[in-house]
Amino acid sequence: MEPQQSLESLARELAALPPSLGPVRLIGVDGHAGSGKSTFAERLAGALGGAPVLHLDEVATHEELFGWWGRLDAQVLAPLAAGRVAHWAPYDWVERCFGPERVLEPAPVVLVEGVGAGRRALRPRLARLLWMETARETSWGRGRNRDGRELSDFWDGWERAERAHFSDDPSRPFADTLVRQSGTGYEWTSGAGATSGTAASITESDGLPQA
Repeated sequence: MEPQQSLESLARELAALPPSLGPVRLIGVDGHAGSGKSTFAERLAGALGGAPVLHLDEVATHEELFGWWGRLDAQVLAPLAAGRVAHWAPYDWVERCFGPERVLEPAPVVLVEGVGAGRRALRPRLARLLWMETARETSWGRGRNRDGRELSDFWDGWERAERAHFSDDPSRPFADTLVRQSGTGYEWTSGAGATSGTAASITESDGLPQA
């Protein structure tokens, strides 16, 4: 085990990367549904001084669980690549329609988190790809417990769609950094040996999310 490092040290490492999308360092946070991506991304954003976070579950829809690439590219990636403010509309999963438009500034670091954040079409735009190293069945169990029995049918469909997506377009083999939850916070491994190396610890005093 390497010496403990803070979440701020990871943030400094990411902020020092060269821009990957116009003036933006786009950081992908991928992993199975329920693996803790959203919570980790929000904490990392805080360590980055309030970096914007784009959640892919607000880009996806009931009909397009993974077919959102064209919309993301046109509404978000192309403007950011040109150094312009992006205008996009988040999807409302209750009303089943797109909501009011939001803006996304071309900040020095922007996080994009969600299942598929490391897809092959997006990887060339990323400065770094982080993968939440939580087993699929564990992640899905957390998600089901979080969402309750009323969303059981949705989860059945989601699991089939996620299996198909990662079978065709896996992200983990291309991750630059693996992030694991531990008893005190997070552990991470970066570099060429990320998929097999030991992890440096990131300790968070407020404990770990359960989903």
